[in-house]
Amino acid sequence: MEQRGPAYRLDADDVPAHWYNILADLPVEVPPPRPARRIAPADGEERALRPQLPLSMYRQSTGRARYVEIPAEVREQYQRWRPTPLYRATGLERALGTPAHIYYKYEGTSPSGSHKLNTALAQVYYYRRSGVREIVTGTGAGQWGSALAMACHPYGIGCTAFMVRCSYEQKPQRGTLMRLNGARVVVSPSELTEVGRAALRADPDSPGSLGIANAEAIEYASGRAGSRFSIGSGENHVLLHQTVIGEEALRQMALAGEFPDVVIGAMGAGSNFAGLAFPFFREASVRDAATRFVAVESEACPKMTRGRYLADHTDLSGVTPLTKMYTLGHRFSAYQIHAGGLRYHGAAPIVSAMYDKGLVEAVAYGQNRVFDSGTTFARAENVVPAPEAAHAVACAIDEALAAKERGERRVILFGVSGHGLLDLVAYDKFLAGELVDFAPSDEDIETSLGGRME
Repeated sequence: MEQRGPAYRLDADDVPAHWYNILADLPVEVPPPRPARRIAPADGEERALRPQLPLSMYRQSTGRARYVEIPAEVREQYQRWRPTPLYRATGLERALGTPAHIYYKYEGTSPSGSHKLNTALAQVYYYRRSGVREIVTGTGAGQWGSALAMACHPYGIGCTAFMVRCSYEQKPQRGTLMRLNGARVVVSPSELTEVGRAALRADPDSPGSLGIANAEAIEYASGRAGSRFSIGSGENHVLLHQTVIGEEALRQMALAGEFPDVVIGAMGAGSNFAGLAFPFFREASVRDAATRFVAVESEACPKMTRGRYLADHTDLSGVTPLTKMYTLGHRFSAYQIHAGGLRYHGAAPIVSAMYDKGLVEAVAYGQNRVFDSGTTFARAENVVPAPEAAHAVACAIDEALAAKERGERRVILFGVSGHGLLDLVAYDKFLAGELVDFAPSDEDIETSLGGRME
C-alpha cells in the first residue's frame, strides 16, 4: 500500500466565516437572467411561475458585496466535518514520475460523500426562515439529492427529489440514501407530472436528463402550497456557498508553502469547479500570478468545449428564466455515462462569462479515459474518486505528464468533489472492458440548439 502524502488540515475554528462573492471582483459582465414566462400546468390554465428563491438568496445571487457572512447555524453545521483535508498526492507523483507537485482538496469526507452539502445546508437554512415546508429538486447522479435530504430531515422539512432514471438505475444506493433521510424519490421522467408524461410519450424508454428532472420538480412544486424548487449547481448563490472549499484550500496551500500554477475542477453546471477556483482566482489577481483555471467536462456533454454562449433555460420545459450561458440546448439529452453529475446541458452563467473572455479554460474527456485515471489515482492514493471527480484527476494527470515532458516543477491543485464508494459497479464495468465512450455529433448539437446562434 502506498503511503499517502502530507495532509494539510485545519481546525474547526478555521472554517471560513464568510463566503466569497466573485461578482465583486469579476472583470467581465455576467448578463442578468430574463424573467420567467408563464407556465401551463396539466389543467391548461396558465399562471405565473411564483418566485422560488427566498429573498435572502436572491440578494446573494445579485449582490456585489465581496464577502457574505455565513450564518452561525450553518457554520456550526459545517464544523461537523469541515475543514476538509488537502493532500499532497506523492503516491500519484511517484506513479507518474513527474517533477510536478500535485495537491487535491478532498470533499469526500462530508456526511453525504460530496461537496453538495455545502450549499444544501445553506439553502435549507434560508428556505426554512422563509416558511417553506417542502423543498423539491431534480438530481442527476444523486449527490445533490442525498445532500438536500440530509439537510432537510433534521428540521422536519419535506424533501422530494426527481432523480434521472439512468442514474437511478446505475446507482440505486443513492435513492436508498435519500429515502433513509426521509426524502421522497421519484424516478424521472415520471407519470407524476405533465412534463414527465410528455417525455415518456415521446420515448417510453427515456433515460431522463437533469433538464427533465428539474422541469418535473418545478411543475410539482408550483402546484403545492408551502413547496419551493431548489437547485444544487450553477446558480450564483450555489457557487457562492461552495467557496468554502477554495477559502480553506488557500490556507492549506499556504501551509504547504506553495501556490498553484493550475487549478482544476470537474464541470457539471459549475459548483465544484467554482467553489475551488474562485478564491484562487481572486488571490492570483492580487499576486499577479499566471495561474490557469481548467474546467473539465464529459465528451458526452461538452457544453463549454462544443456548445454556444447564448440565453437558454435550465429546465426542459423552458419555464425558468432565460440565462446567458454556454449550452447545448435545454432539450439536449446526454448519453448514459456514469458521471451523472456531468450530464447537465449548461454551464453556470458566471463560469460561462469567464470562459467567454478567456479567464478560464475547458477540456473534455471520454469516460474510459476518466475511469482509467480514476483507477490510477485509487491505486496511488488509496482514494476512490467519484466518476465526476475522476474527470479532474484525468486533467491533473495530463498536466503532470506535460510537466514531466518539459522538465518543469509545476504546482497542480485539483478537487476531488466526492468519493466513489457508491460507484464501484461503474469501476467494475470499466475493469471488465464494458464501458462505452460517446460524443454527440455536430448534427445532434445543432438539432438540440435549434439552429440558434445567439
